[in-house]
Amino acid sequence: MPDVYIVLGINLIVWAGIFGYLVSLHSKISKLKSKIDERLSQK
Repeated sequence: MPDVYIVLGINLIVWAGIFGYLVSLHSKISKLKSKIDERLSQK
């Protein structure tokens, strides 16, 4: 039975990493979009 808990733990870590990566990627994209919008509105 301990093997099941090890697999679940690894899966949790992997999903947490993917989720964190997506969140950071989304925030970076939104920051880039706001910068682009500011430059476009200045023209």
